[in-house]
Amino acid sequence: LVFSPLQKQEVCGNLTLQHHMLEPVQRIPRYELLLKDYLKKLPEESPDRKDAEKSLELISTAANHSNAAIRKMEKMHKLLEVYERLGGEEDIVNPANELIKEGHIQKLSAKNGTAQDRYLFL
Repeated sequence: LVFSPLQKQEVCGNLTLQHHMLEPVQRIPRYELLLKDYLKKLPEESPDRKDAEKSLELISTAANHSNAAIRKMEKMHKLLEVYERLGGEEDIVNPANELIKEGHIQKLSAKNGTAQDRYLFL
């Protein structure tokens, strides 16, 4: 295991930069859970109730946005992998394109009914 000079500092806890960059993303779901738990225990007549509900609504929106952005990046990464596997076909790399499914299929010959193995990208 090789550590960079920055990682070796005690304040970094021997964690990589990637680990530290994940912390803000991981906080959003924690805040959402904390607010949900807080609202369960908060009396209905509490003056803090409206602010807590609004906060939960905002953090839930942020969590949904963050999750959607992560899914979109994962799909684009998968599409780029397909692009590389196909030898760099230029027309596949397009933000409008989306990899829906991939896998082995068998093509049946119309002439003699024999099966031919194929790999399909949809």
